Amino acid sequence: MCMEVRWAPELNSSVTAWCWLWTPAGSFLVPYIIMLVVEGMPLLYLELAVGQRMRQGSIGAWRTISPYLGGVGKWALSWILDSRGFTGGAAWADPLPWSVCPLNGNRTGYDEECEKATSTQYFWYRKTLNISPSIQDSGGVQWEQGLCLLLAWLVVYLCILRGTESTGKLEQLANPKAWINAATQIFFSLGLGFGSLIAFASYNQPSTNCQKHAIIVSLINSSTSIFASVVTFSIYGFKATFNYESCLNKVILLLTNSFDLEDGFLTASNLEQVKGYLASAFPGKYSEVLPQIRNCSLESELATAVQGTGLSFIVYTEAIKNMAASQLWSVLYFFMLLMLGIGSMLGNTAAILTPLTDSKVISSHLPKEAISGEWANPRRTWGSGGRGAGNYWFDIFNDYAATLPLLLIVLVEIVAVCYVFGLRRFESDLKAMTGRTLNWYWKAMWAGVSPLLIISLFVFYLSDYILTGTLQYQAWDASQGQLVTKDYPLYALAIIGLLVASSTMCIPLVALGTFIVRCLKRGDTPPVA
Repeated sequence: MCMEVRWAPELNSSVTAWCWLWTPAGSFLVPYIIMLVVEGMPLLYLELAVGQRMRQGSIGAWRTISPYLGGVGKWALSWILDSRGFTGGAAWADPLPWSVCPLNGNRTGYDEECEKATSTQYFWYRKTLNISPSIQDSGGVQWEQGLCLLLAWLVVYLCILRGTESTGKLEQLANPKAWINAATQIFFSLGLGFGSLIAFASYNQPSTNCQKHAIIVSLINSSTSIFASVVTFSIYGFKATFNYESCLNKVILLLTNSFDLEDGFLTASNLEQVKGYLASAFPGKYSEVLPQIRNCSLESELATAVQGTGLSFIVYTEAIKNMAASQLWSVLYFFMLLMLGIGSMLGNTAAILTPLTDSKVISSHLPKEAISGEWANPRRTWGSGGRGAGNYWFDIFNDYAATLPLLLIVLVEIVAVCYVFGLRRFESDLKAMTGRTLNWYWKAMWAGVSPLLIISLFVFYLSDYILTGTLQYQAWDASQGQLVTKDYPLYALAIIGLLVASSTMCIPLVALGTFIVRCLKRGDTPPVA
């Protein structure tokens, strides 16, 4: 749930919900709840009401509101979960393949990369992703990932063949990033701005109480996220403690063997004291061993933020391998991820296929099966996601292709309903459709609070990236067994710019195209600026 979170050093792995709320990590909860109230529920109700009222997919619904707003409906992103099937297939193995490091080539010890990292990190970055050292190195085709992605899209295709009818610390508060992350988390978890809600709501009966549905779904979704965050931080604390103790044990073993110390003499409690003695008594020998001595710190382990795929495939699996009946929990966990992934793919696919099948131009030439098959085309499987650098490109799409455009799209949706279609007119339609009147809360959020807050976040987002300078990413360094920070190359920056532009420029371009076409139909010449 939390994207930019840090652990307080004094917390151990037995974190409780109450103490969690007063840590820097827990401060995320404040903007999250505020965003839920002023953005999440109002916008969820707005999209459900638009879909239910217009009875069309996203493109047709916004064209009904205004012919110049067809570009809003053309905004869609499909989030592809390309390695869950491969990782989940290993969940049946005994022992779990990420529980121990593999032997090296001559079978005299463990693999060096795995030794420097952890067995879980090694399995994810090397065995599952076979990740390249940088985004410039594309690497070879990863056939396991490609085949699993192909299988995922095949499942989606089979599901959509018959359509939806038959298929569901407090200073952090002053940091704009915390509010931006809270807003985007609300948008993503509720599916706002992608068109899928409008597509699904278009199948509702006109009398459906979508207001009640919006409130219930918002509260259940956020309650689940908050509960999951408590579990996440408990697991994260466990992982940090486990890694810290493993680091200490490696240092103790190294010093015991190097200086022929008695077994059991060196412990975690006297480690620093003995290190100081050895450095002064045996400076030459200690200097030889010093490069191999790791700096073990619980604080640094807790301060290392893990997010995105790393949270799902490293932190959780690190805990699962130490559980009793680890194979059972592993299978259940990856089956849950599979269902979540398929659900996300189905929702976003519906957002695209519904307006396409509603279009008479397309549906009159192609049957639904052909349209669905083209969208789930296997050619997607071996794109950038099926290569060694695919995870880096996935992060680019995840970090830059949605956040800024999503804020803009949602803002345009609110303005379109309240100030183009007209809030009073929309309120009247809702009353005629459902028999219920809008109360002051919904009108205040739609007409003022929500758009003003989104505009503020939009400005903060742009200023933050302008002040940040060169954009950077986390790359896996096999020689160190850890992630390192690198600058994006120029061509990656250009692609980031194109991703943002392609998602946002569709609105003004479609509006301009509609204006020109309407002028030509009237026989007028568009005015020259």
